[in-house]
Amino acid sequence: MTDHSTHATQPPTSDREPREPHNGHSAHGDRGGHDGHSGHNGGGHAGHADMFRLAFWRNLALAIPVLVFSDQIQEWFNYDWTFPGSQWIAPVLGTIIYFYGGKPFLTGGIDEARNRQPGMMLLIALAITVAFASSVVSLTSALDLEFWWELASLIAIMLLGHWQEMKAIGQAQGALAALAELIPDDAERITDSGDTETVAITDLAVGDRLLIRSGSRVPADGTIFDGTVEVDESMLTGESNPVAKTEGDKVVAGSVATDNSIRIEITAIGDDTALGGIQRLVAEAQDSKSKAQALADRAAAALFYVAITAAVVTAVVWLALGRTDDALIRTVTVLIIACPHALGLAIPLVISLSTAKAAQAGILVKDRLALEKMRTIDTILFDKTGTLTAGEHVVADLAAIDGNTDRMLALAAGVEADSEHPLARAIVRKANQDGVDAEPAADFQSMTGRGVSATIDGQRVAVGGPSLLRELDLTPPDELSSKIEQWEARGAAVLHLVVNDNIAGSFALEDGIRPESRRAVDALHDRGIRVVMITGDSQAVADSVAAELGIDDVYAEVLPDDKDAAVKDLQNQGRTVAMVGDGVNDAPALARADVGLAIGAGTDVAIESAGVVLASSDPRAVLGVITLSHASYRKMIQNLIWAAGYNIAAIPLAAGVLAPIGFVLPPAVGAALMSLSTIVVAANAQLLRRLDLSPDAH
Repeated sequence: MTDHSTHATQPPTSDREPREPHNGHSAHGDRGGHDGHSGHNGGGHAGHADMFRLAFWRNLALAIPVLVFSDQIQEWFNYDWTFPGSQWIAPVLGTIIYFYGGKPFLTGGIDEARNRQPGMMLLIALAITVAFASSVVSLTSALDLEFWWELASLIAIMLLGHWQEMKAIGQAQGALAALAELIPDDAERITDSGDTETVAITDLAVGDRLLIRSGSRVPADGTIFDGTVEVDESMLTGESNPVAKTEGDKVVAGSVATDNSIRIEITAIGDDTALGGIQRLVAEAQDSKSKAQALADRAAAALFYVAITAAVVTAVVWLALGRTDDALIRTVTVLIIACPHALGLAIPLVISLSTAKAAQAGILVKDRLALEKMRTIDTILFDKTGTLTAGEHVVADLAAIDGNTDRMLALAAGVEADSEHPLARAIVRKANQDGVDAEPAADFQSMTGRGVSATIDGQRVAVGGPSLLRELDLTPPDELSSKIEQWEARGAAVLHLVVNDNIAGSFALEDGIRPESRRAVDALHDRGIRVVMITGDSQAVADSVAAELGIDDVYAEVLPDDKDAAVKDLQNQGRTVAMVGDGVNDAPALARADVGLAIGAGTDVAIESAGVVLASSDPRAVLGVITLSHASYRKMIQNLIWAAGYNIAAIPLAAGVLAPIGFVLPPAVGAALMSLSTIVVAANAQLLRRLDLSPDAH
């Protein structure tokens, strides 16, 4: 690499130590749930959905004859279908339904009782057992309370509700299965002879070289060693625009080469890929408990005791009135109504949907508590380098002595064309962006500690920093001096173009501010959130960036070890702080913050220290987290209010408080209303799918 040590300082970093420019999403060893096509893909819930689906249809087939030949149903609808032995249809099929269809609820209820954690399953088990027992006893003529049709309809409805619940949760977790499907089944491996062979994904190893054809998906994380391509990474970042990649750039498993073929060398496979890490993070988020979920669990347990108490009171009151039949009917109905089916679905479905929705937008929720807390954040602390800025130099300004900046760029780019130094690349990029062709150069020479030089059109052209001017005993003319002073005052690195020992112009190079950063800051201000920036760079550099972005407060010249002290300082001011960093040197601050958000998926430290990992480098992704936090919390509360409120209002009706005015609630109707409550909760949660979490939405 060409020596540019005197050009300026290295690209400013938040810790004053060199590091690679941040490319928006690096894949530095996620240890996640992807191995080929395996991983956490909601298979458990899909299996439960299939089980309840089959059980529902089979029990419905058995329940229909029970209802049709029920004496009470025939009386209600004024028909008479009987034949010798028809009186045994309901008892026989009802018994099968109880033991087969009711098995999930009976075993679940027993488990809850053994664990002393009463909940929905125990309530359902009690309801169907009471109905079954009373119906069996009625066969002996000791009682006249046959509930076969109620038992059959109740179990069928409960199975339907559980099928829909498992189906909905399985669909929510389908994002994980979809991620697994992004990985192709085979790959084209390049042999030692240069030919290609088709091999299974499981046969790939780190170091293998692959041919990725146009339109094909990348099967593993790797580095391009031949070719230039535009890659669709929307599955990872949520950004729809293809990303230009060239030799030396990283590509990630699951992305698509949209326009050209490339050759890559594998750097990670299976669980170690960025995609595998995403799957693991989403799975962890869906499996972890949140405060809202804990609240729902406590509510379900409380409802068990409320239901038992209400059932006992109901039975005692109706028995005291001398109405044994009503006592049993009302008690069964209370137990049916009290089943916290909707309550049990209220939170898990919202969480599953929100984490899956987030993953689709490149927001990887590791800790649900972090997602819930984001709605309370009033201060966001951004690390500067690699977060608000690109982490690499750009030409911020330039000035030519003769006013011909295009000629100045052409000469400088010609000298720097073959250099990989960050400052050299910044000048070459500027020329390319402005449509300026670099002049062909010869006799390239690196001048240690001063800069570089080459011959162009017979002229000796050099590019360097202040040391070059001191060696040549050159002083910038007045027309440049004032500009250079302004550049240096805001912390810019200054390079000079020297032609035949005369200064031809100067460049100001700065850590480029992401174009999305200003929009992110403005949007946060619109939400009433204070924006603070922290950096290891000089106060002048920090103030310049803060002024351009409209940032409220700045912590400058901060060492990495002291960043968490800045977070603590803000918290001591009574602020609820979210820290946004690149996950490399910001681990202490990410861990100390109320919510830590790591920009760029795949770094080990981000996984360990941040509650949320943003696959995109776009700082506007933070707004998506805030939006999701508010929306998911709102849905949780709405569902809790509906589910709990429904039970609280329905239990007195089930107990028969309106019986004096002629209104009674049959058990089957109670079961139907309970399922309706479940449908309302599920439909309300599904509205989360309509959220737009893309950066352009903010």
